[in-house]
Amino acid sequence: MKFTTAIATAILASAAMAAPERGLASRVKARAAAARGSRPLEAAQKPADTTNKTNVQYSSNWSGAVLENPPSASATYTAVTGTFTVPEPTGSGSGSSSASAWVGIDGDTYSDAILQTGVDFTVTDGEASFDAWYEWLPDYAYDFSGIDIAAGDEIVAIVESYSSSSGIAIIENKSNGQKVSKKLSAPDSSSHLGGINAEWIVEDFEENGSLVDLVDFGTVTFTGAEAKAANGESVGVSGATVIDIAQGSQVVTDVTIDGDSEVTVRYV
Repeated sequence: MKFTTAIATAILASAAMAAPERGLASRVKARAAAARGSRPLEAAQKPADTTNKTNVQYSSNWSGAVLENPPSASATYTAVTGTFTVPEPTGSGSGSSSASAWVGIDGDTYSDAILQTGVDFTVTDGEASFDAWYEWLPDYAYDFSGIDIAAGDEIVAIVESYSSSSGIAIIENKSNGQKVSKKLSAPDSSSHLGGINAEWIVEDFEENGSLVDLVDFGTVTFTGAEAKAANGESVGVSGATVIDIAQGSQVVTDVTIDGDSEVTVRYV
């Protein structure tokens, strides 16, 4: 039995409509539609049965470490760097869940803007995928092209501001030698950087106006975590505020500062 061209075309079109979009193309499409982006830190109440931890705040979307104040009013943060190993996210069944590891300037106590860059990790119908991206919030996130990311890769993420309205985002994959960068400008006059916060974050990011389902990312450890200030001073994370994600009645991350340049974020 032979299919006509018209029947074959109809079958292929039907299959394409039925199949879920996966991979880089679908995520680029979503971001181009302003569907994917970060949010400034959203504070959350500590669940009632949570054991008290010193110097910890709770958020519905951020986990990690934040330097909430620069060294001085004239020495605001101008660069943040961190290195992490891309985790192997896990998930079962149908649907999609994600998280994102990134470094950034501002977005906590200063919420007008964030200059940030990092890597998304997503599990869709049991299949893991990874994207490197950059963002100057309130603009949405854009994927880098020309870089491949896989679980186990060692990633160096850097953001640097040249001024309150210009800067650069850099992602280097030390495992395969690929490196990408993008010079950025503030989306508008109301979204200039303050240089007030420096952060190392694993985020439950936003897609289509709501937070995505948070994937089990295992552990993300930022090493070489350092912020630079306008006076040339380098600042580590030993004095940073720890942030855990609390959603509903559950705390779903456990963050520790393991030294002046190391932050560990665990999914629990």
